[in-house]
Amino acid sequence: MHRSGTTMAWNVFKFCTALRGLGSIMILLVLGVVGVTYYAVVLTNYGPVLYGGGFDSLTAFVVLILFHGLLVMLLWSYFSVVFTDPGSVPPNWRPALDEERGDADPLVASEFNNGVSSDPSSQRIRYCRKCNQLKPPRCHHCSVCGRCVLKMDHHCVWVVNCVGALNYKYFLLFLFYTFLETTLVTASLLPQFLAFFGDGEIPGTPGSLATTFLAFVLNLAFALSVMGFLIMHISLVVSNTTTIEAYEKKTTPKWRYDLGRKKNFEQVFGMDNRYWFIPSYTEEDIRRMPALQGLDYPSKPDFDSQ
Repeated sequence: MHRSGTTMAWNVFKFCTALRGLGSIMILLVLGVVGVTYYAVVLTNYGPVLYGGGFDSLTAFVVLILFHGLLVMLLWSYFSVVFTDPGSVPPNWRPALDEERGDADPLVASEFNNGVSSDPSSQRIRYCRKCNQLKPPRCHHCSVCGRCVLKMDHHCVWVVNCVGALNYKYFLLFLFYTFLETTLVTASLLPQFLAFFGDGEIPGTPGSLATTFLAFVLNLAFALSVMGFLIMHISLVVSNTTTIEAYEKKTTPKWRYDLGRKKNFEQVFGMDNRYWFIPSYTEEDIRRMPALQGLDYPSKPDFDSQ
């Protein structure tokens, strides 16, 4: 029995180590897809048409403007997710109130007992035995990162980072702009793709034709897959739920953090609508909304009064 437990722990360790090592490869893969797409759209198909004049030139101009604008927002959002800390538990953090009972029953010092509740049956204080520290509401331990993450949604190998309280908005914008960009590329390369199956002669070198074909297939695949993820995360934002919480089946009609669609949306994107589609927050939003810090989340009044 002991050997079985040791083997399982070792397998989990190797799996987490493999995910960490996979990170740099995934970034290169993302940049590789961007490079192939850029070559196919800009250098091979629409760039040369831009100076030809006529309706085709106007179409190429519109496609290239949209393509570059979405690409900038996609990369900005992507690297914001990669380089933004999703949220770590501050050193020596202590909850001022019981997250389950609210103001009616504040915590007292004797309940901490070096981070563990004196009553083993009490669930009032969430504690991580791997990090040896208390856990704020909605905080979870990531085995890949090796630490607790505030409002952890999931660990994403594509961004080499956890998605949590401080970068969830950036992750959603990355999905959003990726879907728009890949949809645009798929639509703009569709005529060239269909030409592969026609009887006419297709202009271009074998290399450029192969790149166009590959770019179309890749972007179509990403557009379809990202659309599914985007729809799923929109539903999670609307109900103020994380992927982990949905997996744990906590999304009931009485979910404590569901404050209505508008307030749920603002807890992720902020209150300033000028910044909703930008991977950034205003200082005013950060100051006024504790939820953006990942430590304190308002809940329904009926829960606070329990």
